[in-house]
Amino acid sequence: MPPTTHEPADYVCPFCGIQQGVFNERNVPSDVVAVTERAFARIAPKWWPGNPGAVLVIPRSHVENIYDLSPADAHAVWDLTQRLAVGIRASYGCEGTSIRQHNEPEGGQDVWHLHVHVFPRYADDRLYQRQDEAEWVSPADREIFAHRLRAELELPFTFG
Repeated sequence: MPPTTHEPADYVCPFCGIQQGVFNERNVPSDVVAVTERAFARIAPKWWPGNPGAVLVIPRSHVENIYDLSPADAHAVWDLTQRLAVGIRASYGCEGTSIRQHNEPEGGQDVWHLHVHVFPRYADDRLYQRQDEAEWVSPADREIFAHRLRAELELPFTFG
């Protein structure tokens, strides 16, 4: 079996950086909506036009993909993913949610730290037909959705 890692030797992981207080325009503290012992969630900085407020659920330990994810981290990520899906549905007024996760370049992965996408879904949003239309969103626009989710989830949202 070929290697499952694609992370360059000099890779600077943005998700590990967030936990260490390293921020930039695409990763700001106000994006974080929940932190547990083994996982955290943040508003995604890139959205598809019909699905604003998408969330990423991320294991706190650095693991590139699902092949190397420990059972304990998998459980933590899945538990938080479920809470986020429920919270999104309750606080965004959407009609459903979709969840997906990518592994390796051919599987659509482009950040070398495992993460699960949780999308709000609306009638005729065409999420899977509009993947090439995703756009970077300002921190101010993301904060609106982060505030809604934090209020709904009632979970800690800072690292400590």
